[in-house]
Amino acid sequence: MSSGHGRELAAACAGSSSRAGTRATATATVMGALGAGRLLLGALSCTFFLAVNSLYSSSDDVIELTPTNFNKEVLQSASLWLVEFYAPWCGHCQRLTPEWKKAATALKGVVKVGAVDADKHQSLGGQYAVKGFPTIKIFGANKNKAEDYQGGRTSEAIVDAALSATRSMVKERLSGRSGGYSSGKQSSRENGDTDKKDVVELTDDTFDKNVLNSDDVWLVEFYAPWCGHCKNLEPEWAAAATEVKEQTKGKVKLAAVDATVNQMLTGRYGIRGFPTIKIFQKGEDPVDYDGGRTRADIVTRALDLFSDNAPPPELLEVINADILKSTCEAHQLCIIAVLPHILDTGASGRNSYLEVMLKMAEKYKKKIWGWLWTEAGAQSDLESSLGIGGFGYPAMAAVNARKMKFALLKGSFSEQGINEFLRELSVGRGSTAPVAGGAFPKINTVEPWDGKDGELPVEDDIDLSDVDLDDWEKDEL
Repeated sequence: MSSGHGRELAAACAGSSSRAGTRATATATVMGALGAGRLLLGALSCTFFLAVNSLYSSSDDVIELTPTNFNKEVLQSASLWLVEFYAPWCGHCQRLTPEWKKAATALKGVVKVGAVDADKHQSLGGQYAVKGFPTIKIFGANKNKAEDYQGGRTSEAIVDAALSATRSMVKERLSGRSGGYSSGKQSSRENGDTDKKDVVELTDDTFDKNVLNSDDVWLVEFYAPWCGHCKNLEPEWAAAATEVKEQTKGKVKLAAVDATVNQMLTGRYGIRGFPTIKIFQKGEDPVDYDGGRTRADIVTRALDLFSDNAPPPELLEVINADILKSTCEAHQLCIIAVLPHILDTGASGRNSYLEVMLKMAEKYKKKIWGWLWTEAGAQSDLESSLGIGGFGYPAMAAVNARKMKFALLKGSFSEQGINEFLRELSVGRGSTAPVAGGAFPKINTVEPWDGKDGELPVEDDIDLSDVDLDDWEKDEL
C-alpha cells in the first residue's frame, strides 16, 4: 500500500473512531476510493490503523509531546532530550516503539525521552524539517540547534548515544562554553559561587577517604549540572550546610557529587535520578534522604542525625568567667540554673535538681544548647543581671548571649515545668528581657562543688570564765 493511500485510510479510520455518523461517511469514502470489491480489505485495514493510532500511553516513560507543551517541556528545559517524530501508521516506527520505551525507562531521571506524533502535529514536524519517519533529534545545551540522531535503533544504542551526548554537554559546561543554554543562567556550581563554601565537593578520588573513613555523619547530594531540580535545591543546600556546620561543630557535613562526571560513584550507589540525597554514617549502609528540600527541612534532619549520635550534653558549674563565656558564646542559648545553697538541700537534694537538668539537656540535645548551674550567692552579680537575686531558689534563666536577652522560668523547677518553659522557647514564644548592663557581669572564681553535704562553718569557742557578769548587771542599772 502506498503512503498516500495509507494516509487516506488513516484519516478515514481516525474519523470512524469519533462517532457513528462519521463512521458511515468514512466507510463510504473508503469504498469510493478503493471500490466495493475491496470493502473487506478496507475494513480490516481500518481495524489495523485504529489499533496503532497511539504508539505510546501515559503509563510509559516516554513523554508525549505536542505543540501545546513542546516549548515548556523541551525548549525551556535544562535537561537533555531525545525526541522521536513518528507516524502511527509507519512500520519502522512501530518496530522502534518497544526499544524507545525501554530506553526511556533506562534513562529516566538522567535524560528525557519524548515522542511527537508528527502525522497529527504536522506543525512540529515542519518546524524541525521532518521528512521521514521515524526521525530522532537530540536537544542538548543549545535547544535552538537540535542534532539528528544517526545511531542504531536498539535500546542499547539509544542509551549509549544519550549518555555520550550528556557527557559532551557536561564537558562543554566545565570548559565554560554554555552552548547557548536556553535559560541563560549558570548555577553557582558552574561559576564558583562562594555561597557554597560549606558544601564539600566530592569526586571518585576523594569520596572514600572523606566519607567512608570518617566518624562524622554525611549528607551527600548527587546532582547533574543541567538538572532543574538540582539548581532549585542548590541555594537551600548551601544555606543548610553553613547552619548545620555551625550547630553541630562540623560533626554533620553536607556534600555534593557531580554524578555526570563521577561515574564510578554514580554506579556504586545506583543513582538513577537527580538530585538524589544519601545519608552516610560510619558502620552503616547508606540510606536515602526522603525529607523536604528546604533549608529548614534539611537542617532539621541533620540535627536529628546529630542528636542520635551525639553524646549527652555537659552540665557545667560556673566556677569562673571562662566557663560562662565559652559556653554561652558557643551556643544559641545557654540554660543557667541557680540552685539552693548546699546547706539548704544537702548533696541528695542538689543531685535531684541536677538530675532534672540532665534529663532536660538530653531531651533537648538536638537544640545544641549550653547547660550551666551555680550555687545561690556564689555569683550574686550574675543573679542580679538576670533578675533572680536573693530569693526563689532554685531558679532558671535561658540566655541568648548574642542578643544579651534572657527569659526566666516562671513555673516549677521540675521536669514538667522546665519542659514547658523550654518548649515555649524552642518555638519562639515567651517573654524576654535584656541582660542588665548589656553584658555579663563580673564572675567570681570559686571552688567547684565536691559532691558532698555542706558543713557549717567552725566557730571559735569563747571563754567567759573571766567575765564578771554581776558587774555588767550593775552597769546596766
